[in-house]
Amino acid sequence: MTTAGVRATARIEATADGRGGTSLPVLDGEGPLALRRVRGSGPEARVMLVGAMSGPLGGDHLAVEARVGPGARLRVGSAAATIALPGQAKGEARYAVRLHVADGGELCWLPEQLISAGGSELTVSSCVDLSGGARLVLREEQVLGRVGEDPGRLTSRLTVRHDGRALLDQELACGPGAPGGWDGPAVLAGHRALGQLIVVRPEFEKDAPVARPIGEYAALTPLAGPAVLVTALAPDALRLRRVLDEALGELT
Repeated sequence: MTTAGVRATARIEATADGRGGTSLPVLDGEGPLALRRVRGSGPEARVMLVGAMSGPLGGDHLAVEARVGPGARLRVGSAAATIALPGQAKGEARYAVRLHVADGGELCWLPEQLISAGGSELTVSSCVDLSGGARLVLREEQVLGRVGEDPGRLTSRLTVRHDGRALLDQELACGPGAPGGWDGPAVLAGHRALGQLIVVRPEFEKDAPVARPIGEYAALTPLAGPAVLVTALAPDALRLRRVLDEALGELT
């Protein structure tokens, strides 16, 4: 930790153990990013990301990296919501997620919500690289402000590549200082919880679900590749999770 904030990286590496299961030769957390292996089922290894400190705070630069090898199966969750807070150090906080899944590997990335508290400024970048027949379930949920609170500034970018080709590359900025219209009818329409779910399956290359609405403020969209994207808005985190869980159940 410095006067400019905390610098920390957590690293996970999952490999097939040769006995039908998954081992974790690398499970290394730093500072506020603690990693714990929890009991899984069958060939899947499960890891929980535990926040050992408040944050990210202003000036913090945090990163989580995960690599899944051929034949390995990894599920990553978090013990609680992540809350972006102003902190004492000036400047924005940065949170980077870097995921790599090899051909034949499978990753389920299912953290709890990210809450943008009033006065905070956070940039989140998530980059996923998939090879060949890799499988992925990735969920992002963002809540703008705590109860009765205006949100902080939140910028979020998600990039997913398959064999070097972009499946998805999108960015959204919300809160004070964001480009005008972010809360208007064409973007959030006054909602304070937004989320997305991307599911990559080799079988979607030939047999992808058809595009359709899911309820009033959610939609399922097949992408140009073996992937499906679900985007959703909701008035609160609980209702957002219900919509995404329903979509995930249909897709998997």
